[in-house]
Amino acid sequence: MLRALEKSTLEIERHVATGGWDAPMRLFALARAKDALERHPALADELPADVQAGAINDPTTLFSIEQEGLPPVETIEQLVTSIVWPADVDGAALSVERIVLPPGAETALPKDPEEAEKVLATHPDRQDVRIVASVLRTGESWCAVRMRNFDDPLKVLSGRNLVPGIVEGLRLGFDSDEEIPDGV
Repeated sequence: MLRALEKSTLEIERHVATGGWDAPMRLFALARAKDALERHPALADELPADVQAGAINDPTTLFSIEQEGLPPVETIEQLVTSIVWPADVDGAALSVERIVLPPGAETALPKDPEEAEKVLATHPDRQDVRIVASVLRTGESWCAVRMRNFDDPLKVLSGRNLVPGIVEGLRLGFDSDEEIPDGV
């Protein structure tokens, strides 16, 4: 499943990149294509041919469904705690942009969040990054990070747990004791 999650994460990153920078958070449900097609045959008309073929040849093939109409939130924590995924969703992915600084530079930031944001916005060593973090219900994770200064699909960093805070946040949506019926 990890290879399928990696592939899905990178596909989402490329899709989000087509919209350019300075974008809001975007959330995606992940589902095994084969299982989804068996439950909902009409999906075949909506899925790309390569996803359909992948579902036939590899039962781990995932497809993503962007979640539109998200509740207005300020933080990732607010978003992921407002979502409870139904049982037929195998995972989730989140795209978010952040400002990062080199090691040590963060220690000089003001404690006040508003002041820190102002300093970050003008810091000479800042890097704008787009993060796509994905998790599966079974615990696996994969992340992709694109730097604005190296805005090239061949320079996207990718790995299992590059952004552990976001990965853990996404897992919250799968930790609920609340049962939601399939297909909701």
